[in-house]
Amino acid sequence: MTGARVLVVDDEPAILRAVETNLRRHDFSVETASTAADALARYDAMRPDLVLLDLGLPGADGTTVIKAIRERAATPIIVLSAREGEQDKVAALDEGADDYLTKPFSVNELLARVRVALRHVAKPARGTAAVFRVGALEVDLEKRLVRSGGTDVHLTPTEYDLLRVFLEFPNKLLTDRMLLQRVWGPDYGDEGHYLHVYVARLRKKLEAQRKYFVTEPGVGYRLLVEEDDPAPSR
Repeated sequence: MTGARVLVVDDEPAILRAVETNLRRHDFSVETASTAADALARYDAMRPDLVLLDLGLPGADGTTVIKAIRERAATPIIVLSAREGEQDKVAALDEGADDYLTKPFSVNELLARVRVALRHVAKPARGTAAVFRVGALEVDLEKRLVRSGGTDVHLTPTEYDLLRVFLEFPNKLLTDRMLLQRVWGPDYGDEGHYLHVYVARLRKKLEAQRKYFVTEPGVGYRLLVEEDDPAPSR
């Protein structure tokens, strides 16, 4: 990931300088912008590998930038914002942001999120492999077989469909709405109780040896894949 191009967008000069300095210190190539219009101009000029984006920008909200970037490419976007409200997080993630980090944040946490986002760009998603392995969990996507700790696990069709969505986006924060619409269909989005019940079922069946499903309160869930997990294989 050395030399990866990062676009940092924030209207607070002190934060912009601090993030830029720390990223450069870790050998990233950094460009900065302080408005939505400038952000999109810089994005088109440099085509960065990653965007770090504040939501409270002059002229246009950061969600406008997310939407515009998503119309161009699948570049990872990590939101850096002082907004802690659930609605702000959900709106940013639903527009296409990959992660959300609330200010103030530590440099180490920011760098960890950056590394995770860039790893997903550098190699195919784990869920695209014929066999997905993480910890004691093994899923054969072609045969629809699931094993945990070497033991076959029976999942209902809906449980399996939900698990497969998680496998497509390892470590990524997925909103309740996205999961509901991917599994139950586009007419769903507010039936959070459905989702909570099925995530609880997956936890009960799959988490005997290790925790995989992390709850982000009020927003959604992540499938936690650790850095030392073996890569998926065919």
